[in-house]
Amino acid sequence: MTINTGNTEETVKIAEPVEPTETFGDFGVRGDIVASLADKNIITPFPIQAMTLPVALSGHDIIGQAKTGTGKTLGFGIPALQRVVGPGDAGFEELPTPGAPQALIVAPTRELAVQVAADMTTAAKRSNARIATIYGGRAYEPQIDQLAAGVEIVVGTPGRLLDLYKQKHLNLKSIRIVVLDEADEMLDLGFLPDVERILAAVPEVRQTMLFSATMPGPVIAMARRFMSQPTHIRAHDPLDEGITKKDIRQVVYRAHPLDKVEVVARILQSEGRGRSIIFSRTKRAAAKLSEELTDRGFSAGALHGDLGQGAREQALRAFRNEKIDVLVATDVAARGIDVDDVTHVINLQCPEDEKTYLHRVGRTGRAGNKGTAVTLVDWEDIPRWGLINKALGLDQGEPVETYSSSPHLYEELNIPAGTKGRLPRNKRQLEGLKGEKVEDLGETGGKQRSDARPQRSRGRSKEGERRHGHSHGRADRPNKESTGEGRGQRAEEADTPPVEAGSERPRRRRPRTRRRNGEVVNNRDEQ
Repeated sequence: MTINTGNTEETVKIAEPVEPTETFGDFGVRGDIVASLADKNIITPFPIQAMTLPVALSGHDIIGQAKTGTGKTLGFGIPALQRVVGPGDAGFEELPTPGAPQALIVAPTRELAVQVAADMTTAAKRSNARIATIYGGRAYEPQIDQLAAGVEIVVGTPGRLLDLYKQKHLNLKSIRIVVLDEADEMLDLGFLPDVERILAAVPEVRQTMLFSATMPGPVIAMARRFMSQPTHIRAHDPLDEGITKKDIRQVVYRAHPLDKVEVVARILQSEGRGRSIIFSRTKRAAAKLSEELTDRGFSAGALHGDLGQGAREQALRAFRNEKIDVLVATDVAARGIDVDDVTHVINLQCPEDEKTYLHRVGRTGRAGNKGTAVTLVDWEDIPRWGLINKALGLDQGEPVETYSSSPHLYEELNIPAGTKGRLPRNKRQLEGLKGEKVEDLGETGGKQRSDARPQRSRGRSKEGERRHGHSHGRADRPNKESTGEGRGQRAEEADTPPVEAGSERPRRRRPRTRRRNGEVVNNRDEQ
């Protein structure tokens, strides 16, 4: 089947799963990469990898389209590793600029960039390729030093990549392969202009691979502009014709907001429940639920945009290293958590739309595993859920009214009879969030560190500090954190917009009446 997009574009569909006997070596992958993957018991490629590798290794441009959780990372990561030349490899010294990046992988979120780099580091264990992860929230200096020391592959987010390129710390003149991962998410987050600036800075003669779960118009337009005769690969299982993966069991309940914590606490005690992710609509709700579940004996941690990068990475490490088994997150984590054995995903509220729903539930049922997705819909969100249900064809347009004591909740989710809203002490076995230390990343937004940092400050202005701290005339009001209310939260939920630096207005002097021995004393007379 041929699709006309301005260039000749071949569409390839996967009709059958990969044969169990086929290994990465059968697809022409270099021996050291095959051995590195085998060390982690990664032997057989997934369908998207099997279809991508022959085309990518031959140097052709690729548009890869597959459902989330199907293994796209190695589909583009292995070809990138195989094409770069590292120190000690034949031809390294003959490169125009030895040590300059040869492959660039752009991801929309920090968490996804970290995960992609981790997967590629696994595959590069026995090779000479050096990999740098470049993203915001961390200090500039270590990233600049790493680039100066020489790297072959750079994985990063658009904003920080563009910052370092403008400061001439990131050399893009030797890039021979570019990968855009989760391109539709970059569109949603408003990163496409930055991505286009990056693509305009790399050499025109290169290999470009674009991967995305969906292909909205702006993404297709970008592909037409920056790609040359791309091969369009769509991976799917012939037994899985639905929009969502067949390995995910999806249930939807109409629940009361005041009873949701009790419902969640019981679901987390389902038989066979492993690592679980709970998605919340707001940062405040994520922080509050994480704290509540911890008080109830669960090993839980929060992941949301109000946390510093060190705390975010602490929560992810604790989750991956099984120090905690419950992660309460906002959509900042919807595309950045690549853990194969997540058994349950819980939507605390109805997602905003069908795309958000797909990305959330796609955190479970990964790599051929089974998963369960539970969505708790408020009464007022029933119309919104109806639109999602219709768009995805889930046949669950009327969610069953459900409470923490409802018998069908216990039956459908395999919750043992008599389960209460607190985890019994004999089942509290994990170390918890404290099992992972918070790294000092020299996070941006704090004090100034060097001239390497760009002029655009992402920190809080002095006026903002006053708004969120000791604001004038409010010293008598109790602070929410000091009273325990909303502990772990920050000022992001405030209704007032942040004040930009330099916009501070002079304060108006307020007349004060002072008395001494019953007589009024003039302020100026005192001075």
